[in-house]
Amino acid sequence: MDFDANRKGYFSLNVQAVCDPDLKIVDVVVRWPGSTHDATIFEYSYIKTRMEQNDFNNGLLLGDSGYGVKSYILTPLLNPIITAAEHRYNQSHIRTRNIIERMFGVWKRRFPVLSLGLKLEIEVIQDVIVATTVLHNIARAENEELPEDEIGIEDVGDIPQPDPVQHRGTDNAVRQALIDDYFSSKDDNRYGHVPLNLILKNTPIH
Repeated sequence: MDFDANRKGYFSLNVQAVCDPDLKIVDVVVRWPGSTHDATIFEYSYIKTRMEQNDFNNGLLLGDSGYGVKSYILTPLLNPIITAAEHRYNQSHIRTRNIIERMFGVWKRRFPVLSLGLKLEIEVIQDVIVATTVLHNIARAENEELPEDEIGIEDVGDIPQPDPVQHRGTDNAVRQALIDDYFSSKDDNRYGHVPLNLILKNTPIH
């Protein structure tokens, strides 16, 4: 697989990660060039197979609009928000997805090399990234404190993506049913909590 320089002039991987609410990484994919669309990586990932096999007992994934809606993956509404329930859903989606933003922040702070760059062969870089996910999970399980933030770490940001994936009608219906069930009333004691197990996101690592 060819790895071309990205828009900032260096080579990068588009790393897909899935975490749980405790910031533990439950799945990671580190074999795609930085220019690869998030939806393509997900399409060929093991986590997609596991979700379609219902390995997580009807669990749901949260992702951004680049992944597209599926019966097991929830994305934000992009069309003009019409109802209060849709607005509440989007706000809840943002709050819940902050979990994986925090996970990436913790992961990269614990292992600054993920942001500062790895001058190694690509195969070694892939091994290093996977190893840091294992160590990150051990640190989370042991409740280890983060080291002092002594190094200025550049946030390379999200990878620019093409237009959002078109959503199929049946999968849109699944999302709409959840909105109607959980967000139609702000007095519902379930309001504000998207029922999910895992959160999905991609990040560039170079």
